[in-house]
Amino acid sequence: MSVPATVRSSSERLVVAATMGPTVHDVHAWRFRVVAELIELHADPDRFRPLHDPAGRGLHLASGAALVNLRLTAAQLGHEAVVRLLPDAGRPALLATVRLAGRHRVTREERLLCAATLRPSPTAPSPSGTRPSMHVVNELREAARLEGAALHPLPPAPGGVAQRAVLTTAGDSRAAWLRAGQALQRVLLSGTARSVSASFSFEAAGVPGVREVTTPGEVPQALLDLVQDVPARSRRRLFEPAVDRQHEGQGNWQRVG
Repeated sequence: MSVPATVRSSSERLVVAATMGPTVHDVHAWRFRVVAELIELHADPDRFRPLHDPAGRGLHLASGAALVNLRLTAAQLGHEAVVRLLPDAGRPALLATVRLAGRHRVTREERLLCAATLRPSPTAPSPSGTRPSMHVVNELREAARLEGAALHPLPPAPGGVAQRAVLTTAGDSRAAWLRAGQALQRVLLSGTARSVSASFSFEAAGVPGVREVTTPGEVPQALLDLVQDVPARSRRRLFEPAVDRQHEGQGNWQRVG
């Protein structure tokens, strides 16, 4: 079936945007294919390294993250992206399909999240950062909930700056892994939009505190360390020495800094 030029053009832009998600083992272990009016997301056996991820959980998590970027770009282009996870049991390498359906009015949050995909990820949290407020943490929890997952804050470690949290899903199926990947990416982008740096690991089981905050049936999928970045201007005020100036003809002192 011949694909309309407008659909193919939009699909190609979506595919480019989707490659900006987190990778598994430093590679994009998936590939996209435009078939008729669908975008198919496939596991790429040439890039997938089963030695490091024999069950493919990391592959599905990273692929789910790519789907979020694709959906956000679709929203910017005014398209509603309809996603089906694992649509064909006879084709296990086909992880998802995306269909551009109808018109979509982009929201402010979608604009913020899409802009966040273009910002370089920090290599490490700012050493001058602080623990995010509970208000911000709750916003990140809502981001995970919107993708069918849960984000549970862990008790703060003594002397630690980061807020540690565990991302969980109901069950541990391939579809749950894909949902976890979408939730992880939405949390990361929501954090970036709120000046929160995050590092994450796909190994969350057995971490102290995880069992206490989860319920039976919840499966830990990723462990995050969240740090609220301090704006550069605020950092100068925190660490630059204050300058004392005396007003002419007055005996009081004013601190400027």
